Amino acid sequence: MVEKSEQRRIAAILVADMVGYSRLMEADERNTLARQKAHRAEVLDPKISEHHGRVVKTTGDGIIVEFASVVDAVECALAIQRAILVREESISEDRRIQYRIGINLGDVVDEEGDLFGAGVNIAARLEALADPGGVCISRAARDQVRDLLEIALEDMGEVEVKNIARPVRVFRVVTDGKAATVAPQSGFMRRGAVIVSAILIAVAASAGLWWWQPWIERIDVARPDHFAHALPDRPSIAILPFANLSNDPQQEYFADGFTEDLITNVAQSKDLFVIARNSTFTYKGRAVKIRQIAEELGVRYVVEGSIRRIGENMRITAQLIDAATGAHVWANRYDEPKSKLFDLQDEISRQIAGALLASVGKADLAKASRKRPKDHTAYDYVLRARALFALASRETNLQARRFAEQAIVIDPAYAPAYAILGDTFSIAYIVKWEGPDAFERAYGAALKAVELDPRSAAAQSLLGRIFLRRRQHDDAVATHKKSIALNPNRADSYAFLADTLTFMDRADEAIDAILTAMRLDPFYPVLFDMYLGRAYYFSKQYDKAVAQLRTCAV
Repeated sequence: MVEKSEQRRIAAILVADMVGYSRLMEADERNTLARQKAHRAEVLDPKISEHHGRVVKTTGDGIIVEFASVVDAVECALAIQRAILVREESISEDRRIQYRIGINLGDVVDEEGDLFGAGVNIAARLEALADPGGVCISRAARDQVRDLLEIALEDMGEVEVKNIARPVRVFRVVTDGKAATVAPQSGFMRRGAVIVSAILIAVAASAGLWWWQPWIERIDVARPDHFAHALPDRPSIAILPFANLSNDPQQEYFADGFTEDLITNVAQSKDLFVIARNSTFTYKGRAVKIRQIAEELGVRYVVEGSIRRIGENMRITAQLIDAATGAHVWANRYDEPKSKLFDLQDEISRQIAGALLASVGKADLAKASRKRPKDHTAYDYVLRARALFALASRETNLQARRFAEQAIVIDPAYAPAYAILGDTFSIAYIVKWEGPDAFERAYGAALKAVELDPRSAAAQSLLGRIFLRRRQHDDAVATHKKSIALNPNRADSYAFLADTLTFMDRADEAIDAILTAMRLDPFYPVLFDMYLGRAYYFSKQYDKAVAQLRTCAV
């Protein structure tokens, strides 16, 4: 039953957002704010009023507007984009203010003047898909304006967007680099268009708009009694794999690599509990509700996002959701050149942590600003190597090694390239694809990675595993503990520490370490079961050892 304070209706929703707001503010905060305020006072507000819109809410760099007519909404959007284009044409391209706009016709919930629901959510998703200075509209909006406005529309097809059950049909207003024009209409035709649009909205509303229901975003809240694990004593978070919105499926490795590095960055905060990549990536490509993810992983907060590479530029969106309330704690969108990739990863990491913690000092996440490659191509090769290495076959392992070696040729001082190279040699020796020479090369690569970047938890972990096989147990323990100190949420480091402690007749400590690893990685690999079973055996808890080791054979 809908509360009396809530009212449902059908509305045309316009969402506008400034492109590259964070970058512009960092470059020239005072000038950017002054121009933004001028645009709002002299362009946005007058155009919205002229087209009979109502401002629902504003953010630092965005605005949500309600219209009774889709025609009004589209005309307003194009008028805004034309005016901003003219006002900013004398500004250098890297300092130019631009807006993206999305428009949707859909069901909204009015709570004391604020709007929620599918109508707003889909408009926001459309805005993120628009080009800078451009406009994207939904099929529902297109159906209202295609015979009333003389505009060219490009069908972008069905697009999968976050938290919307069905793909959304997206249409881009074709501008060819300039704001599209609207053909002038007589006063009679203009009034007729508004009346027709308003009548259609009213008819849809009276019919209950049953055919829109599958689009409605319903963020069911997580129930405390349904959590698979007790919530930790600090803010807990799962970062889902960012969706690849590039037209090229081959860019999947880039989206995955970006997510993996973002997880690593956020996980370096000792004040947060961060679920391992291994578990969050089990949701990749699956339509799973936020509530289910939170309950299965035992976390309160979930981050989701998307990334799209367009030539040398990137478009990234991210949002942080409180699964206990269904509220969006934080969200942002970025349009930046690829050269800003690492700055973006660090900024998003700090914003996520800052949204969850009362105080986040720059020093706490400073280590996320890892040593960067001199050439972004080296980073790209490392991402490709990681993706291939994860496939765990002899052929893909060799391919991963070649990419790592190419990265080293490009940047001989890039530690992650040596770390992944060492991984390829280490696994080749362990599974007997290659002989003792591979092990020695793994050792050399691990030493080099740690030498180049002592703050790399992954490099320290690799070296610790090699120390164990060299029977340098004390060195192995010290190195794994260093890895954990650098990244307190790295599940693999706890697991490998447990394995080392077991061989040192410190089984009770090993049990604590592997249980920590399992909590950080709820969908942990079977190797963790083996480590725990072995630790139980050496601690003389034989019944538990048998039960645990039997799971390895299932």
